[in-house]
Amino acid sequence: MITLPSTQVPVPDAVALLIGQQIPKHVLDAEIEAVTLAYRISLCRKPETVQAREYNLGQLARANKTLAAYNPKLVVTPGSAA
Repeated sequence: MITLPSTQVPVPDAVALLIGQQIPKHVLDAEIEAVTLAYRISLCRKPETVQAREYNLGQLARANKTLAAYNPKLVVTPGSAA
């Protein structure tokens, strides 16, 4: 069997728009919030920012709960958004 290297094919804007219209608004909002929170968590590395990191982890868990209810593959981890 011959395997071809997998290359990513760009998705046209119109197709991305159609896909986005199929996802409920609260899920899109949760995804945006989760990515933002994951970035904020990556900034909280100092001992002085422990409370902010814990708060953002809690908010990320809340956003991930919404994402996982829609599709478990959408869950965002703290190290996945930089």
